[in-house]
Amino acid sequence: MVLHDLKIDPVYEGFLFLAESSPNAPWLQSHHHAELELNLVLRGSITYVMGRQRYTFPAGTLLWLFPEQDHQLVDRSSTAQHYVAVFKPSFIRRVCKTPAYATLKSVRSESQGILHAMLDPQSFHSVRNAMDSVMEGSLDPDLLNREAGFGVDSDFCYQHADPDGLNAGLHYLLTLCWRLQNKHPTGESAVELHPSVQRAIRLLSEGEWNRSLSALAAHCKVSDAHLSRLFHQQVGVPLNHYRNSLRMARFWEELKRSPNASFTEVAYAAGFGSYSQFYSLFVEAHGQGPREALMSAGSRSAALKAK
Repeated sequence: MVLHDLKIDPVYEGFLFLAESSPNAPWLQSHHHAELELNLVLRGSITYVMGRQRYTFPAGTLLWLFPEQDHQLVDRSSTAQHYVAVFKPSFIRRVCKTPAYATLKSVRSESQGILHAMLDPQSFHSVRNAMDSVMEGSLDPDLLNREAGFGVDSDFCYQHADPDGLNAGLHYLLTLCWRLQNKHPTGESAVELHPSVQRAIRLLSEGEWNRSLSALAAHCKVSDAHLSRLFHQQVGVPLNHYRNSLRMARFWEELKRSPNASFTEVAYAAGFGSYSQFYSLFVEAHGQGPREALMSAGSRSAALKAK
């Protein structure tokens, strides 16, 4: 499992940002982190894979990702928009003192799945309005949306103009959302993944599989057509799309690790078969080439990048 360092400054007890499909933020690899994560789906739908199960959450869903739960965002609908809040464990221990909130201090396993609830309209608007209020004083939403996953600069850290206000807002959000979680029953949205699909996800996510999809299917002990059909049906995205999303995520990671390398070198290191393949997928995802995307993001390393 990949432990993701969220690099939260000591002055903050967590952070909050708005994630959107447009502009298309880099895809996240399977990972976990020390912080408790909370999502509220505002519109569209988002799809996570955790362990042997796939979950698709529509608008109005509140969902929790606990420390040690390895999770992967594998798809978002074209109009998807969801708030993501994270809370430091030390903060949770300090503010959750009664038995009603004891579960928030626990470590939930992957086998327990993703805890979630579908909110009624009144509860949904209460949480959304609170999150909108906490966002006041935060960095530009587009910047947070772009950087919160795989930032183009490795030293990026969350910032807020009013740390005390943010921390107070996070306290309110945590207790409000937990009360609503207990008020609304968990929905049934998990799909049990076929062993061949599980194996394909594991091999691709590990980043060691650069062979053909035919070889992947053979390793999973099924035919090409069967694996492609089954993967799309169960995960919700085509196998090639999923594979290229992982490569794009690795591109951002490689870019941070090797700031002086060329785009071509980074693209090959991420697993792309050619620069033209990478460039085409990058433009499809971001609406512009990598050099332009880095320049618009204000990356200090942008001027060093070339084909």
